[in-house]
Amino acid sequence: MSMHNRVCLITGATNGIGKATALALAAQGAELFVVCRNQAKGEALLAEINEQSPECHSTLLLGDLGKFSDIRRVATQFLDTGKPLHLLMNNAGVVNTHRKLSSDGIEETFAVNHLAYFLMTELLRDRLIQSAPARIVSVASAAYSFANGVQFDDLEFKTTPYKTFKVYGHSKLCNILWTRQLAKQLEGTGVTVNCVHPGAVSTGLGHQDHVVIGKIIGLLMKPFFRSPASGAKTSIFVATSPSLANISGEYFSDCKPKRLKSWAKDDRAAERLWQVSEAYLKRA
Repeated sequence: MSMHNRVCLITGATNGIGKATALALAAQGAELFVVCRNQAKGEALLAEINEQSPECHSTLLLGDLGKFSDIRRVATQFLDTGKPLHLLMNNAGVVNTHRKLSSDGIEETFAVNHLAYFLMTELLRDRLIQSAPARIVSVASAAYSFANGVQFDDLEFKTTPYKTFKVYGHSKLCNILWTRQLAKQLEGTGVTVNCVHPGAVSTGLGHQDHVVIGKIIGLLMKPFFRSPASGAKTSIFVATSPSLANISGEYFSDCKPKRLKSWAKDDRAAERLWQVSEAYLKRA
């Protein structure tokens, strides 16, 4: 599908899957708003976009997705442009090897990987509806299977042993359940919402956690990873394929809908997660 005259906002686009996705959307003619926290990396990305797709108009929005006030500011900056929004790509994420808190005092993986998706989307929701047909695509992960249900009694792993893959998988399970609930709410609006598993991809994910063991694991596993360009294929497909114009609430892997574990289809848990997520945003 041509992305000419289509406006896209993408988070976490300075490396890995996000960068590959941004470059591909630019090549298809989209206008891009890129959200990142590092100005130098953001400007380098815009320069690369301009070099590869000189007709693409791209804008940098600086913000830390671990800070609710930054997310609100970034969303306001976009809304103030008055532009439509045809694609919201929630791509940013973190992987930590030990428990860390966000700027708002929330366990960082849950804050960035789930609550940031939730808040950014809610702030831009009306603009997406006004711009319909529009799409919301969020990067989840098959790692959700490491978490056998949402841990409502300890969402931030305050007392539960902090195991990297389980904590990360728990946040990705939240992505999937949130996607299903949001798809129900947006039914009939012309806005679809889906999530994707990119596969094991060699990216900068996890490098923000400056622990030697985390970097060693990444180096050892790198030969088995897909390239970011390969990993981005499903995100790009779900964002642009005409065949998905009316498909919503699905989880995709290798450009195909993927069957989910039972706990990732728990609609009661999805409703409860929504309520809990709203409560987090009201208190910060």
